[in-house]
Amino acid sequence: MPPPTKKAGRIAAEGAVCAVVENGVGAIVEVNCETDFAAQSDKFTDFVKDVAAVVVQSAPADLDALLAAPYPNTDKTVGEMIPEKVLVIGENLKVRRFARYDTGVTVPYIHMAGRIGVLVNMEVEGLEAAAVTELGKDLCMQVAAMNPAFCDKADVDQATLDKEKEIQLALAMNENAKSDRPKPQNIIEKMVMGRIGKYYEENCLMQMEFVKEKGVSVEKHVAAVAKELGGRITVKSFVRFERGEGIEKKQENFAEEVAAQMNLGK
Repeated sequence: MPPPTKKAGRIAAEGAVCAVVENGVGAIVEVNCETDFAAQSDKFTDFVKDVAAVVVQSAPADLDALLAAPYPNTDKTVGEMIPEKVLVIGENLKVRRFARYDTGVTVPYIHMAGRIGVLVNMEVEGLEAAAVTELGKDLCMQVAAMNPAFCDKADVDQATLDKEKEIQLALAMNENAKSDRPKPQNIIEKMVMGRIGKYYEENCLMQMEFVKEKGVSVEKHVAAVAKELGGRITVKSFVRFERGEGIEKKQENFAEEVAAQMNLGK
């Protein structure tokens, strides 16, 4: 078995996302390995759960702080444990990212055995945390399935909004130029604003259609649940991690690999 130092350069794009809530503190982590086979092993999944527990307990400020934090039931840090886990699991491992909530009510969700993990954080008034668990789970599933870029339309930064307006204006002007009945500029501007509304519906969680109730936005569904329960619920933010997203995977050429093995055998 190659030593950990040799494995360290190999691409780790598989792995798992773990999302947990312990004593009101929510944590989500992504830990990568090289193969799906290793990702499904108990040794790997236990390591990922331990790292999530460290995030809950140690409140690290960044990834370096997480790696320097004490690993459960040992005299080592998380970073010092990685080479040992590499030897045991037999693949390169990387603690890639994490997020943590320690205020409000946080609900976790894990999809497809760690392929996607979500935390939804809510501010709740006049209600117990348990009362909003079902709502939180529904919102987590919506985030997992629809992958919104923002929580609310108010969260869309000005640069993104200006760019989208520019795109929609160019499209509208082009359509107008080709039309047999061109529209005046004020109508075009209204069309653009309507399309911006559509952008919000497609990219912002609160403005999206709630997947379980056709024709009702998430925002309206949350308000209806709050009214029914007799309290106030504000969805503050969410975190969604998808395993390996953004990591460039090595493209294997199996024909070349077999040929190389045959040449080695000569």
